[in-house]
Amino acid sequence: MKGKTQIEDARSMEVSEYGKRRLLTYADSFRELAKSMEDGLVVPRESEERDELLHARRLQENQQVLCDNLNEMAQIMDKVASEVFRLRPLDAKSRKLVVHAMKAEGIVISDIYYIDRPGERPVLGITMYARGAVNYTGERVADMLSVLLNKRLELSVASPYLIDETSRNYTFVEEAVYVVLSGTARAVKEGESRSGDNYAIIESEKGKLTVLLSDGMGSGEKAAADSELILDLLEKMLEAGYPLDAALKLVNSALVSGFENQNMSTLDICDLDLYDGTCAFYKMGAAASFLKREHGVEQITSPGLPLGIFRETKPEKLERKLMDGDYVIMMTDGVLDALKQNRYEETMRQIIESIGEQNPKEIARRILQFVLHCCGGHIQDDMTVVVLGIWENAVTT
Repeated sequence: MKGKTQIEDARSMEVSEYGKRRLLTYADSFRELAKSMEDGLVVPRESEERDELLHARRLQENQQVLCDNLNEMAQIMDKVASEVFRLRPLDAKSRKLVVHAMKAEGIVISDIYYIDRPGERPVLGITMYARGAVNYTGERVADMLSVLLNKRLELSVASPYLIDETSRNYTFVEEAVYVVLSGTARAVKEGESRSGDNYAIIESEKGKLTVLLSDGMGSGEKAAADSELILDLLEKMLEAGYPLDAALKLVNSALVSGFENQNMSTLDICDLDLYDGTCAFYKMGAAASFLKREHGVEQITSPGLPLGIFRETKPEKLERKLMDGDYVIMMTDGVLDALKQNRYEETMRQIIESIGEQNPKEIARRILQFVLHCCGGHIQDDMTVVVLGIWENAVTT
């Protein structure tokens, strides 16, 4: 039938039947392999010599770690195989408006639709390319779409930045209710050229902002490599779409099997939803964090051991609802230890409460400056302060 648009009605999209069968077959194979390995685990005999006993126990733990990883991967494959989302067309009037406006700017749209996933906000998907020498950024198109559709949209972090002559798929998401600015301040231990502390800030297209802060045990190159490895692994998994808890399990398993090659590293996580302002804290051997609000400062602590010590890791989840003007302050233990006081966490709370600056970078700098003054400028451990400032997005309120 002539004159039909590419998308007439909402349609469901899912993994093809062939792909689904392949994924489920792989998942079953992984589970069977894990079961067979568990049935054949090496059981150390107490009568063995000490070195042989230690070797047998390490082999047993490594086998168990591999079994856990295989089962985790099987669960992820099951989830991907059952994933379904719907493509919903724009109404005819809006589609015509967008297509004609973009055409006037030299951009050709071949497909435009909403992507609906269970439990997630709708995403606007567009397949388009630029004619001739026209070069647009996705951000500029997002601004045009915001005006045309009367809703604030921004280019998703997973989309290409430039629009050129190659037809590609781009996705646009609603601007979040909250915006975040970050600031850091760092100091390296005396006698070292590199800090053993590392941090990463990861933003996803689902409106999540995840801050990771890791402190490698000791200092210098080895500590830096240890903490960097943890952040690299987690960052890759989170960007690939792994749930945070699954990513933590897999990384912890990898560290458990490392033994002599891997020192312990702490991990501090702040997982923030920019749409509803909820924030989850996870601490694995990490120092206290602080939540600075208009009428006071809350200390956030949780007992826990660094990653890579035990095969099972279940860090306590501490949730808070953030509001306009709040600040989240994370730090490594070198910052608190430098205060050299019995109630150093309470002292830090008072320091933060006294700071009047609003710029996260300046707040981090002031905290580190005060701590360096307290220790007489002698830096006995690496120090890192990460500050997040949360504000309501003016254009969405």
